[in-house]
Amino acid sequence: MACDLTLGRDEGCKDNRGGLKNIYWANYEAGLESSATFDADGQITAFVSPLTLYKYEIRSDENVFDETNPNDFSSGTSYWEGSLTVALKKMSVADRAELIKASRGRPHVFVEDYNGNYRLMGIELGCVVSVGTASGGAMGDFSGYRLEVTSQEVEPAHFVDPTIIDDTTNTTVVVAA
Repeated sequence: MACDLTLGRDEGCKDNRGGLKNIYWANYEAGLESSATFDADGQITAFVSPLTLYKYEIRSDENVFDETNPNDFSSGTSYWEGSLTVALKKMSVADRAELIKASRGRPHVFVEDYNGNYRLMGIELGCVVSVGTASGGAMGDFSGYRLEVTSQEVEPAHFVDPTIIDDTTNTTVVVAA
């Protein structure tokens, strides 16, 4: 049966680290999943056409990427919900314009963690982006944007081979000027 387990898992070493380092936005491309190359484990190793990725550096304990797997016994459905929470410090006219675009589109979002993993949210359907602003009352309060990015897909976010990030064949990364 296609859903029978085939591997066990040991505890592993204590060399793991929490936290997110960067996110990368890519404009939505219909058929991105069918144009990606996957290895035997389901990791993305190439794209047919190069993607332009817009890099956002994120440094905060508030940045979190989680996935859940709702299953319904009665309907026989199983899917994955991705949830990314990001705090972007400071506000600007340029950021406002870009975040309006993100909230009106359905971008693909690459998430980079501190363990060197890259995951791709919304490969098939894209992501929903909700943007909020905050300007705290006290001098030390947060002032900036709070983003909630969600996705619903048939499978969890795919791992992406780190060597194809900014290799110009598969992806080109655009950073802040």
